[in-house]
Amino acid sequence: MRVLGIDPGLTRCGVGVVEGAVGRRLELLGADAIRTDHGTDLPLRLLGIERGIEEWLDAYEPDAVAVERVFAQHNLSTVMGTAQASGIAMVCAARRGLPVALHTPSEAKAAITGSGRADKAQMGAMVARILRLEGPPKPADAADAVALAICHIWRGGAQDRVARATREFARKVELARASRGQGRGPRP
Repeated sequence: MRVLGIDPGLTRCGVGVVEGAVGRRLELLGADAIRTDHGTDLPLRLLGIERGIEEWLDAYEPDAVAVERVFAQHNLSTVMGTAQASGIAMVCAARRGLPVALHTPSEAKAAITGSGRADKAQMGAMVARILRLEGPPKPADAADAVALAICHIWRGGAQDRVARATREFARKVELARASRGQGRGPRP
């Protein structure tokens, strides 16, 4: 599975692509940040983020996109910008028919370090260790995006398999009922 992780932000939108599967070695394919200037009008900044994400989607062709779930912060303008960048990321993925998963920072921290309260240094060290890197991806926003991608591979992949198995079981139950004449509704 190849996952594009996105740590949304207006000034720096972290992006990172990781490939691998549960129980197998993970590989970092790329990490960086899409940057926009504070002095630029908001619609143009959002357009810049969209273009940057589209470039990453074109270059890496991920199977899924993992976006950091926006949570309430004290600074309303920061949370609004983060939410807007997050929306752009989800639209870019949806336009291509890619599944989108939202993971909270604490979910990513717990998946990577075992503690939902890990600090940036612990996260960076564990991301580097998991991916066998000399140090965490730079800038920090990119490292956060990579952590989201890893979290999705380890957690989201399992959730996807459970959801598929549940749908398949329900389909088989429905087929069995229909073959015994116990389908839904009256028979003609």
